[in-house]
Amino acid sequence: MKKPFTFRFYASLNDFLPEQRKSKSFVQPFKTPICVGDTLVSLGIPFAEIDLILVNGSPVKITDEIKEDDRIAVYPKFENLNISSISRLREIELGETKFILDCHLGKLAKYMRMLGFDTIYKNRMNDDEIIDIAIRENRIILTRDKLLLKSSRIVQGYFVRTIGKHEQLIEVVKKFDLYNEFKSFTRCMCCNSQLTELNNVAIADKVEPNIAKLYDTFYYCSKCDKVYWNGSHFKKMETYILSLL
Repeated sequence: MKKPFTFRFYASLNDFLPEQRKSKSFVQPFKTPICVGDTLVSLGIPFAEIDLILVNGSPVKITDEIKEDDRIAVYPKFENLNISSISRLREIELGETKFILDCHLGKLAKYMRMLGFDTIYKNRMNDDEIIDIAIRENRIILTRDKLLLKSSRIVQGYFVRTIGKHEQLIEVVKKFDLYNEFKSFTRCMCCNSQLTELNNVAIADKVEPNIAKLYDTFYYCSKCDKVYWNGSHFKKMETYILSLL
């Protein structure tokens, strides 16, 4: 027999709910016994975006069982609120902000690398491979696949809501407060390797003579054998992105 439970989801977690359930309490029955994590999966809420679960006002884990008439409040990551005194769902210590993107976000990956963010992207990685790399290298998963974020193995992940590459970049920078972490010309846009700064003499055999004369500083990727320089195209792109942000 199903038992009633009352749920309330806050802030960005409402993006995963139907309109009639957004930003309000609602009752949903489930067969018991059941753990809180199973109810959230059924309701379509990805674990990766959850930071705190309260049952009748007390913090719980996703594996804890809930009882008839329990009230469950679920919160996303708090960007500007210190809740260190509360037992959060997971403790996150990311250190350097690093990302791994799924196959839907190739264009976003190039923009993030252009601004200097360590961003892994391959268009043929499966979900388990993405999660394994994220855990091993302490990376944030960015995805357009809600099912990927339902894995309880994920430490930190985010579902990118917008579609256009420019809008996606703005969304990610705002979400993770990356404004002060831009480091242009430090990563290859194609492979994510770190670039080496070289003068026009050292790079002369890799660019056209007229380009070598115009610029004093170049940035070289030894893995891709690609050369970058602060030309008009890059300046326009950088100015455009920064103006959007």
